[in-house]
Amino acid sequence: MIESLLRRLTAPRPERLPDPDARIALAALMVRVARSDGSFAPEEMARIDRVLGQCYALSPFAAAALRAEAEAFEASAPDTVRFTRALKTATQVEDRANLMQAMWSVALADGERNAEEDRLLRLVANLLGLTDVDSALARQKASKA
Repeated sequence: MIESLLRRLTAPRPERLPDPDARIALAALMVRVARSDGSFAPEEMARIDRVLGQCYALSPFAAAALRAEAEAFEASAPDTVRFTRALKTATQVEDRANLMQAMWSVALADGERNAEEDRLLRLVANLLGLTDVDSALARQKASKA
C-alpha cells in the first residue's frame, strides 16, 4: 500500500487521494513535524496517536498502527508538498485550521518549541492555504488544549 501511495504522490500530477490515503498523509505529516527537531519524543508519538484516534474514531491500537505505518511512509516520502497537497485536496477550507492545530499540538507535545518545527509549520500553513494569523491562532489553541 505504501509503494502505491508513494507512486501516486511522486507522480507529476497526483490524483485525489481516497480517504485512507489522506489519513496516511495526515499521520505522516504529523510524524514529519515531530521529527523536524531531530528527535521523536514519546510524548509526540502519544499525541499523534491521540489526534489520529480522535480524528478518525480509532482505537488506541489502530491509531498506533496507523502512526507506525506513517512513520515508514514519512521516512521514504520525497517532500512535504505532496502531503499537504493530498490534505488540501481531501479537506474543506474550514477544516484546515483544525489540521494546523493538530500539527501544532504535536510540535508542542514535548514541551519545547524549536526553530525547525516553526519553519516547517510555516511552510505547511502556507501550502494548506492558511495565513500566518491562522497558524498562530491554531498554535494558541493547541497550547491551551
